[in-house]
Amino acid sequence: MTWIGVSDPNAAWFSPEGPGGAPDTGDRLSPDTLLPRGTLLVEARLSPDNRPQTLLSFRRSHPWSGTFSLQALPGGSVVLIEAQGDDTRTAVLPCPYNDRTDVVRLTYSWDAPGRTGRLSIERPYPNSTHSVALPNSRPMILDDLRELTLRRGQTETDREVTFHAVSDAVEPVGPMPGLTSQTRILTSMGETPVHRIRRGDVVITDRGDQVPVLQVVRRTVPAKGSFHPIRLRAGYFGLTRDIAVSPNQKLVMRGSDVEYMFGREAVLVPARHLVNNVSAFWAKGPGMVTYYQVLLPGHEAVIASGCAVSSLLIGRIRRKPEALAASVLAGFD
Repeated sequence: MTWIGVSDPNAAWFSPEGPGGAPDTGDRLSPDTLLPRGTLLVEARLSPDNRPQTLLSFRRSHPWSGTFSLQALPGGSVVLIEAQGDDTRTAVLPCPYNDRTDVVRLTYSWDAPGRTGRLSIERPYPNSTHSVALPNSRPMILDDLRELTLRRGQTETDREVTFHAVSDAVEPVGPMPGLTSQTRILTSMGETPVHRIRRGDVVITDRGDQVPVLQVVRRTVPAKGSFHPIRLRAGYFGLTRDIAVSPNQKLVMRGSDVEYMFGREAVLVPARHLVNNVSAFWAKGPGMVTYYQVLLPGHEAVIASGCAVSSLLIGRIRRKPEALAASVLAGFD
């Protein structure tokens, strides 16, 4: 299960085999090939002047009529319209964010065999998620998703859309890991790449305490928009070697300047605020990136190659069964 298509204003690709697979030109797809479960993710800025936005839409007339659209309305709601033939289905998700200049991620997931679906809106900065359940979801037509991704035929994309992507799996929403696989975390056994850390291992916090790892989560996403990795250079932030992190990965900053400016011993700073093309810059690399993170008992900070960084923050998600089941923590006890 993987991402099978990604599109931004500069480029687009689509392959049922996933990244690295042969690009699909339409010759191998039957017009009625279905994707029984999957996800359509759209990252965009909502219009600051409160204008209606057709974030993404597609219309088909052959071999049977069909439409798909994702719209942001001036009143603050997001509307999903999906039609196949004479059967039209609509879902409305109120947008809880007053600041319409913020980046949001809209995620439409469907699981036809499981007869479930979900429409979610997330604000990556800071992370918050709101969802509405869509019962009795139906499969999407793979040919439609290809045309929508490659922006061919009767498609429309709003200028505020950063990128959109298609996955053949139901993708999680909510808390997001932020460390790339080779980031070395200080453990009781020395520095260990985060992808090798397992539940029950002991890590050293930035306070020098030893705490057990409750869980290690991972997620693979397109390296675009709010997922685009940032490279932090050795010699800055206490780093002994370069590391790559997500834009929302928080670093622990301490020192006299912090105490003077903020009146506290330490503050958490998202990596995106540190980009200056000297000590931190947008990383170049593959089109996909896999992020990892450790879950600790008290959301303690860990040491990543000499730099204190936050561990996974899940808030009160354990008290919300539906949100927990939709997150990267689904299936963990």
